[in-house]
Amino acid sequence: MDIAAFRTSVAGEAPPAGMGLPLQALWWDAKGDWGKAHACAQDEKTPTGSAVHAYLHRVEGDLSNAGYWYNRAGRSADTGPLAAEWDRLVGELLGA
Repeated sequence: MDIAAFRTSVAGEAPPAGMGLPLQALWWDAKGDWGKAHACAQDEKTPTGSAVHAYLHRVEGDLSNAGYWYNRAGRSADTGPLAAEWDRLVGELLGA
C-alpha cells in the first residue's frame, strides 16, 4: 500500500485488515476520530508508536505531553505543519 491508497482507504468503515496499531492510529486521525486514534497509539509501545502518539498530542494541542512522547520515540519534537508530519509518519510506516 502507498500513501495514496492509504488515504483512499479512509473512506471505509474501518482500517484495512492487517494494519498495525500506529497506522490504525493515523487512519482514525484522518477520519477525525482522535479518541480511537489515541487508543491505538497508546497500545503500541514501540518508538514508532511513540512518535505517532506524540503527533496525536500535537493535534490535540497538548505540546507538553507531545514532548514526552517525542522523547520516548527518540526524536526531536516536530514543529512543522501537522499534515506534513502525518505524511512522513504514514510514509515511514508504509516503508515509502
